Amino acid sequence: MQPSVLDQMNQLGHEQVVFCQDPQTGLNAIIAIHNTTLGPSLGGTRVWNYNSHADALVDALRLSRGMTYKSAISGLNLGGGKAVLIGDASKLKSEAFWRRYGKFVNSLNGKYITAEDVNTCASDMEYIGMETKFVTGKPEYMGGSGDPSPLTAYGVYVGMKAAAKKAWGNDSLSGKKVLVQGAGNVGQYLMAHLVEEGAHVYVCDINEGKLQQAKGKYPAIEIISNDDIFDREIDIYAPCALGATVNTDSINAMKCPVIAGAANNQLADENVHGPMLVEKGIIYVPDFLINAGGIINISIELDGYNKDRAYNTVAKIYDRTLDIFKLAENENIHTQLAAMRMAENRLRAIGNLSIGI
Repeated sequence: MQPSVLDQMNQLGHEQVVFCQDPQTGLNAIIAIHNTTLGPSLGGTRVWNYNSHADALVDALRLSRGMTYKSAISGLNLGGGKAVLIGDASKLKSEAFWRRYGKFVNSLNGKYITAEDVNTCASDMEYIGMETKFVTGKPEYMGGSGDPSPLTAYGVYVGMKAAAKKAWGNDSLSGKKVLVQGAGNVGQYLMAHLVEEGAHVYVCDINEGKLQQAKGKYPAIEIISNDDIFDREIDIYAPCALGATVNTDSINAMKCPVIAGAANNQLADENVHGPMLVEKGIIYVPDFLINAGGIINISIELDGYNKDRAYNTVAKIYDRTLDIFKLAENENIHTQLAAMRMAENRLRAIGNLSIGI
């Protein structure tokens, strides 16, 4: 029996879930607000053709919870939220669609600030911005930060280098065999860093067009089949598409010492697969730690965007990753749990500041 919405909210600690629909534009949206202890919830808007509303709700809940941890561990004064819009992006997206959605975002009076995510872009944020000021990632010509993908990829790159230092004693990726699963915007920007450093890059994706686009940009990469990704002897697996690719079957098949990628919710079950990775001796960089570059970038937009400041702040993911490795080792726990504890400690400490006032 499927748990009720309130039961699912209680399980993950959510504050609020808002369901929005508009038959005229075809809008069906779920906005999930997980935690606002540190500040207003910020998280992207994802458009996806979910199999069911139940699947969309689960995704919204998991993604928004991840945003809470992502902001907390990154030192941001923001909470965690996420929106999922249900349907085929190629058929739904229009000015009217986005402006109607913007009105729903505005009705939350700043408790949720939206941004880009899967199947959304800066021009979509521009339409949303016609109806609400609670939107980031607007085009650069509007004073926004534009596409956050380069900063997300840069954060993954520096986190991957930290993992390399842990695994091999130095952070060079030259000569390392890196499998990038997902040739979207973030995956392609990540490939650029890897190719420049001299890594051997393999890439797979279900979208042939994206693969060919990546190959055109970076001829040195090797395209491989999705069916063959865990059969190869590689050094680093970089999941950069949808979540839950690190599961019982894939872990049993993996032949790599490091997992470091941009996807959200990479562990199918963090309580099962976090310890399983430790048992197999695989170093895992927690997703909400390594892929925080995007939210760091758009958080800086809230104060007046400065690209140098954004890159310098994202670069701190390197040291933070090493700190997580040290905490996990000292407490004899898996890295996902170590990262969650670090984030929860900050949430608790800041939350306690208001007690007694």
